[in-house]
Amino acid sequence: MNIVLTGFMGTGKSTVGRLLSRELGLRFMDLDELIEREASLEVKDIFEVHGEARFRELESAVIERLYTGAYGNGIIISTGGGAILNERNRALLKSFGKVVCLRASVDEILKRVGERTDRPLLARPDKRETIERLLKERDDAYGDSDISIDTTALSIEQVVARVVSFVETSAKTPS
Repeated sequence: MNIVLTGFMGTGKSTVGRLLSRELGLRFMDLDELIEREASLEVKDIFEVHGEARFRELESAVIERLYTGAYGNGIIISTGGGAILNERNRALLKSFGKVVCLRASVDEILKRVGERTDRPLLARPDKRETIERLLKERDDAYGDSDISIDTTALSIEQVVARVVSFVETSAKTPS
């Protein structure tokens, strides 16, 4: 069993993924960390030096390897917020495992992301407008997930419990 956590930055993907990993006994992997290892650069540096297009190429290459089993099975993968914008990435991730989209309100995302400088797409003064625009652009792709969970008013433990419940229920239901 594999689980793909997707959604906008600041929705809790990495935090939920780590706790979910302990709860289910699966390995946790972060797509951005795999990309950084591949490029020998941090994500923000890839964006600065090579641009978003190169980052998306690396992202797609890592997703392809994930899909072909290069990292094994029994994985919870936390994707970057834009990973599923590419239709092929989305299809590969859906074939790889159950896709869980974590969502949150714009206010909650702003609160969680705050003044962090490691978010290249938010390295601008108009953070709220940028978040609103990106959420709107990504809504259809996020909506293609197997389940969507709004994390705005939930604790990490509550989100994990909902994911576990979904995974257990879907494991019992024939596809």
